Amino acid sequence: MQIYTSSHFRRRYKKLNKEIKKRAQEREKVFVANIFDPRIETHKLHGKLKEQWSYSIGYDHRIAFIFLENGDVLYVDVGTHDELYR
Repeated sequence: MQIYTSSHFRRRYKKLNKEIKKRAQEREKVFVANIFDPRIETHKLHGKLKEQWSYSIGYDHRIAFIFLENGDVLYVDVGTHDELYR
């Protein structure tokens, strides 16, 4: 599985503090090993974001992504629960 990132994701990721970035890198390793590992709480989103999924990188931060047709993943957004689901 290859992980791609949108320009929106990259801009938002740059603004995260170092601690959250470190946590995101650790959680991405878990994500790559098993997308549905219970530790990262992967779940499908609803409503206007129904094509997206997200997983937890900390108490309040999430990475939103979509599955691509070839089994790869595109990270589309990162932020707090409130920032992503407003």
